Amino acid sequence: MPSIFSRIVSGELPAFKVAEDEHHLAFLDITPLVEGHTLVIPKREVDYIFDMAPAELASLHLFAQRVAKGVKAAVPCKRVGVAVIGLEVPHAHIHLIPMNNVADMNFANPKIKVAEQRMNQLAAAIGAQVPAVVSGTAAAPVDPRDTKGGRETTEATEPETKQGKPDATDPALATLRDMTTGLVYMSEGDAPLEPVSFAAPAGSLTDATLAQLAGLPADTKVEKQELTYFLRNHTADNGVLGNPELANRFKALQMYLKQELSGTQVYRLGTGPQVPVLVLGEAEGGKLQGFKTVLTET
Repeated sequence: MPSIFSRIVSGELPAFKVAEDEHHLAFLDITPLVEGHTLVIPKREVDYIFDMAPAELASLHLFAQRVAKGVKAAVPCKRVGVAVIGLEVPHAHIHLIPMNNVADMNFANPKIKVAEQRMNQLAAAIGAQVPAVVSGTAAAPVDPRDTKGGRETTEATEPETKQGKPDATDPALATLRDMTTGLVYMSEGDAPLEPVSFAAPAGSLTDATLAQLAGLPADTKVEKQELTYFLRNHTADNGVLGNPELANRFKALQMYLKQELSGTQVYRLGTGPQVPVLVLGEAEGGKLQGFKTVLTET
């Protein structure tokens, strides 16, 4: 049975959402210790936070850091306290609690009641202050294949088509995984770069084939874009994050995709606000390799 947090993620239950990306969600606690008490969760349901894969756990804390900055900017407090209890809901989560003294972090304190209108105001105020990224960091990508449960989920849900499915056992993925680890595509949201390798499709690479490889309906609109243009903001001297090291890594990735793969092309699938993107080129043996990410346009 899905946890109450998974039901919030799916949209089955409402929440006062503060921030969200592809893998994480932050929303106000409806039984808070103080105003602005926020919960940060991974969208993938994991009961115990320390059962998460290292990269997944790191990514959750980086997301929580961004949300905490929003809480600190929007709610008057000396500090934003952090707590992980793990007994209330069987879904890993982090508490972010505005505090002016240690007693504000006491979970034995009576919970307060905040009116719905005020909760909406708080969620909007905090959300408006959450930075796109924390300067000098890069959100670690979350690869569900890092854990046994994630591998089983991926294998059970990976779309199979006439053209085949992503080949997770391809050793050539190791190079792409090394090159994309820690890289995030920044648009109006942020999304990790996830390496992919597909078996050679039967026949030509049509729009319908691309859509099926991405697990989308065959009639999904596909728009092509040149790789250099797509990565232009990330390969600038300091990059979109003002981090030369990350900019150099994007440059190295771009060079690899252009030199080691043939006919590398960016494919945007569908329309906004969140557009799946496949970046694919032909490798030896006719395989299609590259990465996938998400472009956010509002």
